Amino acid sequence: MFLQEPAQSQYDLRFTLMRIPIRVSWTFWIATFVFGYNLTRSMDYYLGDNSLGLLPMLLVWSACLLVSITIHELGHALAFRRYGIDSSIVLYHFGGMAIPTRSFRGNHSFGGLKPDQNIWISLAGPLAQLGSGILLVVAVKLAGYQLFVFELMPEVFKVAIPSLVQGNSIDSPGLLILVTFYIYPSIMWALLNLLPVLPLDGGQVMRSMVQLSGGNVLQALWVSTIVAGVVGFYGLTNGQTYLGILFLMLGWTNYQAIQQSNRMGY
Repeated sequence: MFLQEPAQSQYDLRFTLMRIPIRVSWTFWIATFVFGYNLTRSMDYYLGDNSLGLLPMLLVWSACLLVSITIHELGHALAFRRYGIDSSIVLYHFGGMAIPTRSFRGNHSFGGLKPDQNIWISLAGPLAQLGSGILLVVAVKLAGYQLFVFELMPEVFKVAIPSLVQGNSIDSPGLLILVTFYIYPSIMWALLNLLPVLPLDGGQVMRSMVQLSGGNVLQALWVSTIVAGVVGFYGLTNGQTYLGILFLMLGWTNYQAIQQSNRMGY
């Protein structure tokens, strides 16, 4: 599917956190600008004369996204480590991935992970990312400020927790941009990643649960196809073009996998 490690390049950024090697492909930065353009335009319009400008805000967005997705992948990598597996992290144009490299326990192979172990590894990433966003939300609310970021999210957040958009406005444009650009992907993208659509983390969890209940991969693929189609249609009909295209592509990929499985007699 989409989860293929990009080729290495001399333009990649490399560093290590918690003894886990991390590589940021040059394509990651292009994707951050593409996916962040509409959001930064909305912020530019909202701030008016106080705006920092599109390019500076896109740079702030890219930095926030780097931190948010790195925390996500660190969640996966630390969960792998919990089960005796070393891994590395790659950030690229489709987000990121934690790639198992070797087992440091002689009696364990990462190819033989049990479904329940796969569930925890899959959940660890989005939960770590979501948790970091919630911590910032709590800090801002404790300081007595409103969270403009939830004006950019689906109405369900404001309906469920009206206090999110209540309080004093953040006076500093720079701080408002920083808070908005970190919370948005840390909450919205983490929740989208939990949808039961392969190869997203939620899809991996759903597939493992299907296995635990005695089902097969075809059932998981059908769930993925249907959910991806519904989300894709919602995105295209509600002005979320990128979301719609992405999930329709995921749905089509899962449907192709179903067709291939049928031809092979699975």
